[in-house]
Amino acid sequence: MAQCNNPITGISYLLKALPLLTHKGIKSYVIIPLLINIFFFSIGIYFGFAYFGEYMEKLLDTSGMWSWVASIVEFIKPLLYIVFGLALLVLIFYTFSIMANIVAAPFNSLLAEATEKHLTGKTLNESSGFKQVMKELVPTILMEIRKLIYMLLWSVPFLLILFFIPIIGPVIWFLFTAWMMSLQYMDYPMANHKLSFKQQRVLQGKSRLFSMGFGGVTMGASMIPFVNFIIMPTAVIAATMIWVEQYKDCED
Repeated sequence: MAQCNNPITGISYLLKALPLLTHKGIKSYVIIPLLINIFFFSIGIYFGFAYFGEYMEKLLDTSGMWSWVASIVEFIKPLLYIVFGLALLVLIFYTFSIMANIVAAPFNSLLAEATEKHLTGKTLNESSGFKQVMKELVPTILMEIRKLIYMLLWSVPFLLILFFIPIIGPVIWFLFTAWMMSLQYMDYPMANHKLSFKQQRVLQGKSRLFSMGFGGVTMGASMIPFVNFIIMPTAVIAATMIWVEQYKDCED
């Protein structure tokens, strides 16, 4: 159980998953989630960079301000650009990551299944490919919507903490979002084994530090432009490796 609750171990799995992106038997299942992720994040990055400068200029327009207020704004303008830039990255990350995961969910489940087959040599489902995607399409999307509702409901109090409690608020928000990311990606291999969302939360709650290590590094990487293109399939593979190597042992 100690190894299962080590946050450093959780962090390491994202790097361990990278070589499997191009592994025979897995890479064909990576293509569609990768393309979906690139599509959504490209749109987010384009609009973010296209309108960020214009928005900030309007927001920080000092015309009409008292001279001493304008002086303060000009002095802290670089800091404000950094703060609002980071806020934009978070917004892009959440909005487009959620959209990408909903659309790619059935294909991510197939990727998790293919990864587990590679790791264990065992096949989970007799049927696979397009037929399996169609069979699991509605249940998978419903699960994604349920996760989304769960995340949105819990986001409200944590957002209040973020905005109204300095220093501590951002730390708590980071831990919350790291937990959400672990729930998001561990769902794919766990749902393949018919674990309900509640069962998944209970199981991951037994090794919360480990889960936050994995979720935290996934969240951080997802906020890096262009790196975030490969994060979704990489995180699915990493989550499946965690399921096979860690959570099955922790289940007892």
